[in-house]
Amino acid sequence: MGKILGIDLGTTNSCMAIIEGGKPSVIPNAEGGRTTPSVVGFSKKGEKLVGQVAKRQLVANPNNTVYSIKRHIGKADYSVKLQDKEYTPQEISSMILRKMKEDAESYIGETINEAVITVPAYFDDSQRQATKDAGKIAGFEVKRIINEPTAASLAYGLEKSEGDQKILVYDLGGGTFDVSLLELGDGVFEVLSTSGDTSLGGDDFDQRIVDYVIAEFNKQEGIDLSKDKSALQRVTDAAEKAKIELSGVTTSNINLPFITADSNGQP
Repeated sequence: MGKILGIDLGTTNSCMAIIEGGKPSVIPNAEGGRTTPSVVGFSKKGEKLVGQVAKRQLVANPNNTVYSIKRHIGKADYSVKLQDKEYTPQEISSMILRKMKEDAESYIGETINEAVITVPAYFDDSQRQATKDAGKIAGFEVKRIINEPTAASLAYGLEKSEGDQKILVYDLGGGTFDVSLLELGDGVFEVLSTSGDTSLGGDDFDQRIVDYVIAEFNKQEGIDLSKDKSALQRVTDAAEKAKIELSGVTTSNINLPFITADSNGQP
């Protein structure tokens, strides 16, 4: 029996895992990261880019880069245009899933044909079906679509708890902030209620840092970095790294030498 790939198809980042020795084990992508940016694009030469390489050109080549496609999955009338071709959210999502499939197969050294994909508890039938369709386009047989808070509860082994109980699950992701109230009885989870903010997440924290750096630099040097796409991309990348550092320390330094040139062409 082949392995089944568990996939958290996120708004901003996606993650994958397999069961080893009865426990889930996260599989790194081809770049060595435990998460893959949910970003798809095409380079100026027409090469398809998925994941970190696509994210790197997000600011410099925005017209040929798509992110947060999950917010639109299940919308029949929605499409994005890349390289003069229209793509549905399912097709864009399938590119992310296909990369994860290929990376996982390369990592474990065998073909993976089956997957379980998580979705927000508030997803309706059309959004769940569209997610399943994306998996099929990517080459998977999607065995099951699981609610994200249920998957989180399973990861912590809460289904083994004795007696009935209610569980509140907070999910602060890159693009959304969800909270779900679950009821557990006889090892079965039932979602009682969901709420949250579908436009609040780690990306917004990054943007606050970017805005602060740009404002401070403008105040000190009289140069608006937001008008320089290359500089803005570097600031955006540095802001995310600083945010991650701030999860473990109280301060973080952003140092970007030769960030831009002045009116005389001097760095």
